[in-house]
Amino acid sequence: MNGALKITLAASLLGTLAACGNDQDTGVFGVLSQTAGQVMADRRAPDQPAAPPKSAQDAAAEALRVNPGPLIQAGFESLGRTQVMAMTGQNGAMRTYMTPAEEALILRGGMLVGTRGLGNDLSVAEPATEGLIRAGAAGTGTRIMRYFAGDGIERPLQFTCTVGAGPAPGVTVENCEGHGTTFQNSYMVQGGQIAVSRQWIGPALGYVTIQTLRP
Repeated sequence: MNGALKITLAASLLGTLAACGNDQDTGVFGVLSQTAGQVMADRRAPDQPAAPPKSAQDAAAEALRVNPGPLIQAGFESLGRTQVMAMTGQNGAMRTYMTPAEEALILRGGMLVGTRGLGNDLSVAEPATEGLIRAGAAGTGTRIMRYFAGDGIERPLQFTCTVGAGPAPGVTVENCEGHGTTFQNSYMVQGGQIAVSRQWIGPALGYVTIQTLRP
């Protein structure tokens, strides 16, 4: 499959996952999203119009051309931006993907297990549902999400999750609840690897859509 076709198909899959997601985030999640967008708008000087940004597909095509290593494209919904991220390190099945600004996602076969450099970072995720998701099977399990608080102490949040088939063919969804919060992760799995997904980072950063550009 050539690069252009792969990017077009991946963009279509991302649209499907976004449609499968829970779009009814309210309260603190809605406020955080609006605040992030306002901060970005305020940073633009009124007398310095920004140059037209490259489309996500153009950015992905250029990254594939100039970087021979593993690449992903990540869309941070609450931040209103999409970035290509290159693999900068690997430890067993764990891969770290980073932007030039040293913002990082840590993935295990496509499963988000941590973030760095974004602020309000996810220290580590421990999804007991991972096996179900990779197998495309239905079932229940817990998901523990660990975050560093302002005092520097890591605090775990445990959620109860249900895994099952999504509303679109080939999509597996993971519905989680706990601590007065609900969220839904969506996954497309190929050969046991999560190729395209929409995953919840946490209450401050919300969702990130992740697609594999080059494994």
